[in-house]
Amino acid sequence: MTNRIMRLGIMGGTFDPVHYGHLVTAEGARYTFGLDQVLFVPAGKPPHKQNAQVSDPEHRYMMTVLATLTNPYFEVSRLEIDRGGVSYTVDTLRTLREQYGPEAELFFITGADAILDITTWKDSDQCLALAHFVAATRPGFSLDHLPESTRQWLARYKDRFHILRVPAMAISSTEIRERVREGCSIRYLVPEPVEHYIRRQGLYLEHVPQSGTSGANSCR
Repeated sequence: MTNRIMRLGIMGGTFDPVHYGHLVTAEGARYTFGLDQVLFVPAGKPPHKQNAQVSDPEHRYMMTVLATLTNPYFEVSRLEIDRGGVSYTVDTLRTLREQYGPEAELFFITGADAILDITTWKDSDQCLALAHFVAATRPGFSLDHLPESTRQWLARYKDRFHILRVPAMAISSTEIRERVREGCSIRYLVPEPVEHYIRRQGLYLEHVPQSGTSGANSCR
């Protein structure tokens, strides 16, 4: 009897904060592709957000741990945070390939919007050689919306690139941060422990609007 090949999902992202869209996506990928485990890997220093304000990686790591505690198939890795420097996907995939061996099947899970500029990623061809790519998107997404150059590039890897339709992808970390700044509820957008952590640590409160200019009336 031969040993079953390990199938590992890798959920990369900034997770600032992690929300139900991320969790539904990870669970959807686990079920659809028969993954044994989904490893959440919070980015240490995202290359596409070097000029943007990103929360301390320890906060983002802790929120991801709190969000995934109840799912036995989910784990959180400090790989990119502890490595330091800019977090390139190809470096993470190379490290995980070394850790899990050449026989393991890796599935890198990301948002379909990230695919728009995948040809600009560091060693993008190597990324597709190391892992399958799962692009999570809202129902109705079509590859026809991608630039022609990107579609031609992906066509070379059609057996390594997969679309995963996820209704909960309508939730965004950007909107959650804005709602916190405006004093709006984020209940049912993030897991309850994550909501409590955000409130307790005072995250996302920079540039709070002056009283009377925003707040409850702007919530939707």
